[in-house]
This record gives sequence, C-alpha cells and structure tokens, in this order.
Amino acid sequence: MKKLITRDTVSEMVKLSNLKVDKNEEKYFTNQFNETLITIDNLNKLDTKKVPETSHVTGLSNVFREDIIEKDRMLSQKDALSNGKKIYNGYFLVKAIFDE
Repeated sequence: MKKLITRDTVSEMVKLSNLKVDKNEEKYFTNQFNETLITIDNLNKLDTKKVPETSHVTGLSNVFREDIIEKDRMLSQKDALSNGKKIYNGYFLVKAIFDE
C-alpha cells in the first residue's frame, strides 16, 4: 500500500488547525497517520459477513436504577442555599456570564 498521507498533507493540516508543530513532529505524525490508515485497510480486508452487528460487548442491558426520590437524602431549600454568598427570592444570585 502506498503512503496516503504526505508531509505536505500534514503540513497543510497543521496550518489549517493553527497548531505549532516542528518538522520532527510533522514527520512523526505523517508516519502515525499512515500506520493508522494501513491498519484500517487491513481491517477492511477481513471477512465480517457472518459477524453480527453490535453496539457494545458487555451484554448488559438497562443497567439504570429505578428513579426513586429519597427524601431523607434531599436538602431543604433553606439548607441548599445556606452557603450561598448572595441569595435573592430563594435563588442563588450570580454575576451574568454572557452578554446580550
């Protein structure tokens, strides 16, 4: 398999992504990209027609717990707000984090 990624390609990616990469790193990334593509090409050659599709391999399903409100673990609004620096009408008061 010929090299699919050249140093020029990596150089262009570096430029487009606005990263600082020296020439040694460019060479390293060129080799790494090509190794990745070779591996993918080898995987594509495998016959997977009889392999069932899967989204995970653990066999677990519906591992969530039932949604139960445990009132003994809840804070009252007063307790929840007790350490707030600024409180207004039962809410935490914070500085705006965005402009209009």
